[in-house]
Amino acid sequence: MSRRGWALPLVVILLSPIIAPSAIGEWGTDTWLTNIIGPERLERGDEFGCHGFEGGDTKEENWVISGCRDYLTELTHSSKWGRDPVSFGIEGSSIDPNTADSLLDSGFIIVGDTLEEVPEGLVSMERNGGSLEKGVADIALLESAEENSLVSIHWRARIGDFRVRDDAEVISWLEDQQVWFTTWGEWHFHEISGNSTYVTSDGTSITSSSPASERWNVPGTIMLQFDQSIKSVSDSDGNEVPLIPIDSRSLSVGWREIDTGMLLTQAPGTNISIELEGPVVDLEAIPMSTYNGLHHGVTIVGHHTSNLFRWTQDFPESILSFTWLVERAEEEGISWIIPAFAVSMIVAVPASIYFLIRNDIRMMPIIQEE
Repeated sequence: MSRRGWALPLVVILLSPIIAPSAIGEWGTDTWLTNIIGPERLERGDEFGCHGFEGGDTKEENWVISGCRDYLTELTHSSKWGRDPVSFGIEGSSIDPNTADSLLDSGFIIVGDTLEEVPEGLVSMERNGGSLEKGVADIALLESAEENSLVSIHWRARIGDFRVRDDAEVISWLEDQQVWFTTWGEWHFHEISGNSTYVTSDGTSITSSSPASERWNVPGTIMLQFDQSIKSVSDSDGNEVPLIPIDSRSLSVGWREIDTGMLLTQAPGTNISIELEGPVVDLEAIPMSTYNGLHHGVTIVGHHTSNLFRWTQDFPESILSFTWLVERAEEEGISWIIPAFAVSMIVAVPASIYFLIRNDIRMMPIIQEE
């Protein structure tokens, strides 16, 4: 009879995975944001923004906006220029007031990229460069980009279980172009920094001052026009400001001499002194939309980035810059095989115990006779 006593506990143990309540955490965590790939992408100048929660409608469930922000900031900085995310991907062509308020309250100021209009306080980024998907990418469209514009190219590595193939020809072509490889946030704050820089002159000296930023510390670029030769360029501590190579396509602090004067890319909260060979005459300072005098900017926007490894695996050595719109993925469900196995065990174990006990009972008279 002791075997019968064990039957019920065994059934309960085997049944518990099925009858137990669901786990509290129904959302997964993309550890690639923290490990290896995430830090490498930050070092290269990529940006991490948000796209919400998988399966959730951002405009119907505004809680995913702050939820995605908290999820992202717990795992990584948004950029090498700043910690908190500023970019958010929104589906559709419009944003209702409640969603706009939730975005602004959560610190997001840049939205995109199929919106026709946005409420005050938000900046819209337009999908104007097509897609990197093979058979969809369009070099002719990219060749027609306007000067001083930002070209945003769509990329999504997976749709469900379907892997999207990239266009290697277009990627190779892009990597050879003399354009600024940037991101949504970097482009936006670069313009603010450039427009905020003010310049004064005294004798043979020019001083360029850039106020501290309240958000990201993205350098801004200005063009200084003058006729004199440059003697030296130094910061407030007397250190020489580095030269920017003419072929540099990723944002960095420094300066480069041009026929009409110089291009200066300066970090917020700094002062730069420029010494000339003669007195300053006819000085003019012009904020620049692009870095290093490049024709326009380009960013690849990774939509619904639920697994950074999968989204980046086609670009391990690429010099392109990406704006990754991170989406927190749903926890993968349990395969039907496991519940089916558990059910079969629930049926098989009690039946086996029953037949064993029944067999023992039948054998008892024989044993007694012996």
